[in-house]
Amino acid sequence: MNQRLILGLLLLSMLVRCPLASSASNAASTHSPRVIRLRVDSVMAANTEEGMDDRLSHTPMAPRLKALFEYTTYRLIVHQEKLTVCGRMVAFELPGGRILHIAPRAVDGDMISMELVLFDGPRPVMSTDLKLMNHALLIVGGPRYEQGMLITTIRTDAPESAADSATPPAAAQSTAAAPPSPPAHARPVPAESSSAPQP
Repeated sequence: MNQRLILGLLLLSMLVRCPLASSASNAASTHSPRVIRLRVDSVMAANTEEGMDDRLSHTPMAPRLKALFEYTTYRLIVHQEKLTVCGRMVAFELPGGRILHIAPRAVDGDMISMELVLFDGPRPVMSTDLKLMNHALLIVGGPRYEQGMLITTIRTDAPESAADSATPPAAAQSTAAAPPSPPAHARPVPAESSSAPQP
C-alpha cells in the first residue's frame, strides 16, 4: 500500500516590518547581492503523549504547530542554518534520506522569491516556486516518520547589513536520521486549501 504524504504550505508572518525598513531593503539590494539566511528545522510529530520538546516550547514555532496539527508530541530532530545569496542553491539533508534544495531568486522589498525542490533519492517528489515575506515561516507537513509524521519548517531572513549576516553556527543534529522510507508521491497543497492527505 502506498504511503500518503501531507504537504501543507502555510505562510506565517512572524514579524511586522515598518516602511523605513522596506526602503532600506530596496536600497541595499541595488548595491550588492542580498545575503539570505535559511533556517530549516525537522520536527517529528506523533501521538505518544510526550508533549513539546523543550527546544521548541519557547519558540514562535510551538503555538503554530499546536494550532495547525493535533499531535500530542513534537520533537526536534535536526536544526540547520545556512547562508546563501540570490541565485545560489543550497541543499539540506532531511531525516529519512530526503534532500531539500532551496534557491532564493530575488528580494523585492519584504518579499523573497524562491524555488523549493524536495528529492527522495534521485527522484524529485515536490517542486514549487513561491514568495515568502522576509522573516516568515513556511511549514511543510509530511511524510510519515517513525511513530508519526515529519514536519519541516523553513524560515528565511534577508539581513539589512553585512553585520547581521555573520556566519551561523554549524548545524546541530539532535538524533540520527532514520533509514530512507519507501517513495511517496507528493504535490504541494495551496495555502488556502486544507492539508488533507493526498492519494
